[in-house]
Amino acid sequence: MTFAANLFEGKTLFAAGATSGINLGIANTFARLGAKVFVLSRSAEKVETAVATLRETGAQADGAAADVRDYAMVKAAVDRCAERFGPIDFVLSGAAGNFVSRAADLSSNGFRTVIDIDLVGSFHVCRAAYEHLRKPGAVVINISATQSFTPMEGQVHVCAAKAGIDAMARVLAIEWGPEGVRVNTIAPGPVEGTEGMRRLTPSEAQRKMLADGIPLRRYATIQEIADTAVFLCSPAGGYMNGEVVVCDGGQSLLGGKSFSDLWAA
Repeated sequence: MTFAANLFEGKTLFAAGATSGINLGIANTFARLGAKVFVLSRSAEKVETAVATLRETGAQADGAAADVRDYAMVKAAVDRCAERFGPIDFVLSGAAGNFVSRAADLSSNGFRTVIDIDLVGSFHVCRAAYEHLRKPGAVVINISATQSFTPMEGQVHVCAAKAGIDAMARVLAIEWGPEGVRVNTIAPGPVEGTEGMRRLTPSEAQRKMLADGIPLRRYATIQEIADTAVFLCSPAGGYMNGEVVVCDGGQSLLGGKSFSDLWAA
């Protein structure tokens, strides 16, 4: 999709989990549209690489290494972003973990790890950024998944975490809306070129089986998810608040059977 080159000129994006995949794609798109971008990830090396990539667009970019499970680390990173670039306009929360495991084989630690990274981490990012967001026009975008409302075998931990993110975002939309802050969620389906899909469909046969189970018969591109984020943060999406925007090619209309077939394959 084509947007005005200066759409986000003078704006600042704080992006958690944005050193690879969907979230880096969103950060890169915002940078190309004029935004200053600050990325956060656990890996200092990945942060350095992502910042270099973002600067290649001509944008101002910086970052910090932090674990979203540690509120103090997240708060320090958010404060550093505000000190470096000024008021924060957009927050992207997309740190996530995933692996395939049926509930009877899943350890308590495995379940808790995904909850802590996805759900608790998303709360930490939103809460830490709140003081810098309290102004009309500010937007928070959480990255969820269709597992939040479509039960899937082998994904009990992810289903629980993503459902929590969706619910949390709706509450924040109610509480922060009066201050002009909009909070929305994007729920992507399978996305090409992401670590998550490489883990969930390690073989070409599984990849094709999953794609064949999507009404559009293909995965989304990272750019298509990034364009959805741009829409939500642009004036065109200015009255959207508390929404879960599904971008999955119609896959969730068919339920979770396509994933169940993968585990049986």
